[in-house]
Amino acid sequence: MFSLSQLNSPYVIAEMSGNHNQSLERALSIVDAAAQCGAHALKLQTYTADTITMRGAYTIEDKNSLWAGTELYELYQQAYTPWEWHKPIFDRARSLGMDAFSSPFDETAVDFLETLDVPLYKIASFENTHHPLLRKVARTGKPVIMSTGVASFDDITESVEVLKTAGCKEIILLKCTSTYPATPENTNLLTIPHMRDQWQCEIGLSDHTMGIGVALAAVGLGVRVIEKHFTLNRADGGVDSAFSMEPHEMKALVDESFKAYQALGRIQTDVQKVEEKSLLYKRSIYAGKDIAAGEILSDSNLKIIRPALGLAPKHWENVQGKKAKSAIKAGQPLSWDMID
Repeated sequence: MFSLSQLNSPYVIAEMSGNHNQSLERALSIVDAAAQCGAHALKLQTYTADTITMRGAYTIEDKNSLWAGTELYELYQQAYTPWEWHKPIFDRARSLGMDAFSSPFDETAVDFLETLDVPLYKIASFENTHHPLLRKVARTGKPVIMSTGVASFDDITESVEVLKTAGCKEIILLKCTSTYPATPENTNLLTIPHMRDQWQCEIGLSDHTMGIGVALAAVGLGVRVIEKHFTLNRADGGVDSAFSMEPHEMKALVDESFKAYQALGRIQTDVQKVEEKSLLYKRSIYAGKDIAAGEILSDSNLKIIRPALGLAPKHWENVQGKKAKSAIKAGQPLSWDMID
């Protein structure tokens, strides 16, 4: 069974969402592209317009929204992934070496996803206070990744407790800002270590910003899961295309997040073995001109230059005023046996 404890390096999730634009062929092409980019998992969303809202419930009035003027029911009709597509999409992803799972948006979606033997579940930000759904997911005994957008500290604490009480053993919380797109300024990555301390679990990032900079910064703060919306081409349109990654960006994220993880390394307080050859190119004390036996050593006849074949610069004050034991030629590194 999939285990979150196995994640020792960044685990990148390509979120298809509604970017298939109601074409199974396009959906499968998105899976292929995600695999080619090196994404570790492909994620869907499992709902229908009827399981998430109802006709006439609400029309989006926010003029700044990507979906201004659209009725929620119509939006979800455009965005949902037909349930009969899940198996061929999951099968394609698995055949290409990726994990495949989904975000269920109601209890019937959980029952359906269980028939497809998903390895884990994702709880979307807008469902993270839906306690009946959380209990249903937790009772499967599978790991849960939960986004924490539009939720307070108390909301998250309650939801984590609901999951644990209902039987969930492995939880990863994703720092998330639920605006589309989000901005670096409202992402607040410094919350990540605080979240880890508060809920004693691994923390990841559900990232709606453009580009890869925010995600790479999050790796530096210890995240091991990065979720990004993914499409073939933003210019193709679609409900989520405006804040989704294109293939070249996803590949860069996979490659650079692994490099960022590698760069964390260990707490280093010594000269690394790989640096030892470079020690030669530090500075040391040399004779800056010919020095006669018995001549006083001073800054007029000594220099601190590269390479490091002579006395270390820290001895500069100690050799000042001393006498040369024998003649020293210009360009010779200074050593203690040259000094009287």
